[in-house]
Amino acid sequence: MKRDEFLTIERDAEMDTPLRKETTENALKGVRTNIVQSIRAFRVSDLQDAARSLGQHFLYANLANAQSKQDVLDLIAGQFILPAHFGKNFDALYDCMTDPVHKSGPQPGFIVVLEQIPANAKFDKEAREQLLDIFRDTADYWADRKIPFRCFYSFL
Repeated sequence: MKRDEFLTIERDAEMDTPLRKETTENALKGVRTNIVQSIRAFRVSDLQDAARSLGQHFLYANLANAQSKQDVLDLIAGQFILPAHFGKNFDALYDCMTDPVHKSGPQPGFIVVLEQIPANAKFDKEAREQLLDIFRDTADYWADRKIPFRCFYSFL
């Protein structure tokens, strides 16, 4: 092989290699272990890959079709596969995300995505803040137990 051919092959290989290797752990670099924040720069698939890589639970709910508080709770219950006894109110949501899960054994951590939370007259700013407060309280619950709980959300 001639020297020029070797350099061309080597350069082609270099062009196929990204300058910075992104790992799934890097996707959460700089994100506190117990937080509720806007999804902004994150893609759901990257968050799911990060959860898988870290051995953590991944919980996802798409709330785009919800119009009311009851719709939001129904969709979360169905997509998170909450127990049948779930009371379908904010207190019951908190209870299902904390104590029974904690009692079921050691937990590796959680990455939660609430996508397209509705913003309308039936699910107003106060209702959205109450929902996010439940997840903030849940993050605090798990922080007290030294278990990562990251929740990412977006509004419709």
